[in-house]
Amino acid sequence: MSPAGTIVHGTVTEQPLDLAAHEAAVADQRAGAVVSFQGVVRDHDHGRAVISLEYEGHPSAGTVLREVAAEVAADPDVYAVAVSHRIGPLEIGDVALVAAVSTAHRAVAFAACARLVDEVKARLPIWKRQVFADGTEEWVNCP
Repeated sequence: MSPAGTIVHGTVTEQPLDLAAHEAAVADQRAGAVVSFQGVVRDHDHGRAVISLEYEGHPSAGTVLREVAAEVAADPDVYAVAVSHRIGPLEIGDVALVAAVSTAHRAVAFAACARLVDEVKARLPIWKRQVFADGTEEWVNCP
């Protein structure tokens, strides 16, 4: 059982991400809700076919990720938070972001998980290079 407001996992890694492991990490006997999210590499962006992408992280990315997780975990209604972002080359269907939050009630868990994902997307210094089917590429999501 995790104590209230615990960050049980917060990492930037080149390894594949495991949703079930993140959900298990936030398990708590007090929790009536565990809400999780997976960000999956899709095959399109703004009407263009994407064939692959690569995430590159600033050396501070892990620290920023843990700061965001700590802010969400500071909510007294949140029991535990786990979040990871993958870097390196990814293929269509790979998981790029995993987040899980446990709370007593579902509405709070949904809100906390959404806040966690939104803040990670807004603040994490990770850049995405998309390669399109026509051979062009672009860097996006640079905070």
